[in-house]
Amino acid sequence: MNNSDPVSLHQRILDYLTDAVLVFDTAYRLVYINVAGEMLFAVSARQILGARAKELSFLHDQNIERDLKRTLQQGESFTKRNLSLGLPPQSITVNFTITPMLEQDKPVAALVQIEQLDRHLRISMEEQLLAQQNAARMLLRGLAHEIKNPLGGLRGAAQLLDRELVEEEMREYTKIIMEESDRLQSLVDRMLAPNKPPRKSPLNIHRILERVRQLVQVEAPPSVIIERDYDPSLPLVNGDSDQLIQSILNIVRNAAQAVGQKGHILIRTRIHRQVTIGHRRNPMAVKIDIIDDGPGIKPELLGQIFYPMVTGRADGTGLGLSIAQSLINQHGGLVECTSSPGNTVFSIFLPLEKGHD
Repeated sequence: MNNSDPVSLHQRILDYLTDAVLVFDTAYRLVYINVAGEMLFAVSARQILGARAKELSFLHDQNIERDLKRTLQQGESFTKRNLSLGLPPQSITVNFTITPMLEQDKPVAALVQIEQLDRHLRISMEEQLLAQQNAARMLLRGLAHEIKNPLGGLRGAAQLLDRELVEEEMREYTKIIMEESDRLQSLVDRMLAPNKPPRKSPLNIHRILERVRQLVQVEAPPSVIIERDYDPSLPLVNGDSDQLIQSILNIVRNAAQAVGQKGHILIRTRIHRQVTIGHRRNPMAVKIDIIDDGPGIKPELLGQIFYPMVTGRADGTGLGLSIAQSLINQHGGLVECTSSPGNTVFSIFLPLEKGHD
């Protein structure tokens, strides 16, 4: 790497770290925060640079100025382990390491490194989820064979009905049946050849989400509200339209079934930086959250919901989430889930290819 400015080079190195790094001067004012720190605390450097440590709400409960004073006076580093930071939407567990920065053996600043322990657990969970998919794909290939024949019959019946109908309004419904049958037929064909990569093209992810929202809103009771919180600055995603529609549709349908006759679903998009999926680190990724206020997923099922045939509903097949995970995996992404009563969140991570950062 050629860079004539060592300061710029060092800053780029810090911005590529996955741990948050903050630097405070001798007056305990924040003079630097890296990208990982901005992402962890959901703030921008412009908002908080120059603030006193005790003024930073995310460090309020940690007596940070006392620890900074100890480091700057004694010139020694120390670590505080397993601290809980109350950050929305939930608390995280971290290790704090505070190190003096010396000039001529005199401390002139303190460097705070924050290691998020939950992130290591997340990577371990990701590896488990990816392993689940190896087993799921084998089952899905067998099921795909069984689906093809009835799917063809469904389309043929809709085509015959379309010829008999006179009212254009009624024919719109048969057209939807045929279009969805064609899309599912294409999807099944690709399940039978899992090594074939998705047919990717640049996509506006919000158009995909709007198609899904409209389909589910038609199916759900009128008292089920589906809201949107889209980040309009998201770049195009390189993906397969049919596969993404199917995967997201499965998750949003699950959310609608979870809330029952009355409830609230939120579809939210954001950009995330330095996202690790499996063993691969991605500079940028799109994160799609599907949040519902249903009763939540039973704790004993939460670690198994992406396995095929695992379901919490008596009438469920246990295939929707497994298929969704498999299709997102084919895009280099991952689906994660956290759940508590009144707040179930399915998070879809789709890495952005080089050129967006």
